Amino acid sequence: MSNVDGRLGSRVAATPGAARLALGDLLVILGFLMVGELNHGVDPVASPLVVADTVAPFLAGWVVGALVFRSYAPGATRTVRSAVFRAAGAWVLAAAIGLALRATPYFHGNSPASFAMVVTSVGVASLSTWRAAVAVR
Repeated sequence: MSNVDGRLGSRVAATPGAARLALGDLLVILGFLMVGELNHGVDPVASPLVVADTVAPFLAGWVVGALVFRSYAPGATRTVRSAVFRAAGAWVLAAAIGLALRATPYFHGNSPASFAMVVTSVGVASLSTWRAAVAVR
């Protein structure tokens, strides 16, 4: 095992449980971002590229945030406190990265303070609820 594998291995458990957790996280993130798109009159079927352009910066941010906060490390959902802390911390970082990316010319939209507060707080609430439910099981 290389040094890179060792560092990544401590951050991501290569288990079916971690894969299911990642799939659940993805569905939660896509779900609340999709609700936002629909609330702003975007039809995901008619405008899939607009939706992809909205979602991509936040998913990129999630990858970074999840690695930093060890959201898929062994024992990440062992306790409710740990599960919620890792999800909330990862999303705050993910939202910051996503908002920063949306402020570049490479993605549509901008990041007014109201949008930043909504996407951050709804993401924290959604992911924390999902992760707490997983930890309680």
